[in-house]
Amino acid sequence: MNSTSPRVSFGEPDTAAIRRHGLAGVDMHFHTNHSDSPTCVGDALALAKKKGIGLAITDHNAISGVVEAHRQDNTLLIPGIEISAWDGPHILLYFYSVNDLTECYERHIADKKSSSPYLATSLTTLEIAAFADDYTCLMVAAHPFGYLLFNKGLAKCIEHRYFSSRMYGEFDGLEVISGGMSRTLNEKAADLAESRGMCITGGTDGHILSDLGHVLTCAHAETTEEFLEAVLHRKNCVMGREKNLMEKCVMASAMLPQYLPYTWPSLQVHYHQNLPRIRHFIENYPKENKKKR
Repeated sequence: MNSTSPRVSFGEPDTAAIRRHGLAGVDMHFHTNHSDSPTCVGDALALAKKKGIGLAITDHNAISGVVEAHRQDNTLLIPGIEISAWDGPHILLYFYSVNDLTECYERHIADKKSSSPYLATSLTTLEIAAFADDYTCLMVAAHPFGYLLFNKGLAKCIEHRYFSSRMYGEFDGLEVISGGMSRTLNEKAADLAESRGMCITGGTDGHILSDLGHVLTCAHAETTEEFLEAVLHRKNCVMGREKNLMEKCVMASAMLPQYLPYTWPSLQVHYHQNLPRIRHFIENYPKENKKKR
């Protein structure tokens, strides 16, 4: 299946060509050692500058990496955060200013982290949507159809009927190329965004330095405000490639030590998050079978 979206292209981004066309390319989904990555903020910024691209640091339920990057101020920076909702989806919020991001974090997120702080918060998707509506920001569903057996994507939750399809209306856009997803699922995400008229972003979901820049969101912009306005009004494109199996294994190995101190709390979080889904399946399975007969 090939994506029908004219604004999404798959393949390694040509950053020189992107710049020649007057576009700013930004990796819109990247993690640092302020959450579950070993990558230092300074190293990520230095590589982004070398590649001639911008960067959105989107640490899990944390903003200290963005604050550190803002102090260095040497590349196009999109202030962001990836919030792990209690009911499943991972939600990317992109702010026009670090001050707005900081206020939102301190007011709504900081005291809602679970005992496994990178894995989950106690916030539901609707609660996140409610406070995001009070800010000038973009709310984007990360890796909508992923990951694996976990319901960490909005579209996957809707497909499994944990949410109504009306939940799409709470979001501005979808991440249509996620470096950690398969091509098939990214194409599904791109087609879904196109059919629903949603804005699109792309990012590597990178955790190690070598991930950076293989997926870019591109727009004619020089500032954070111009860039986010272009995305919001669907005047951007997304290009990039997914990680291969070896790259995924390397990234997983790099992430593992960050979670080891939270092994038991993480198991508890997985249990509590999956129990309602198991109940939902048990309650609805007989009904589904009845319909098929």
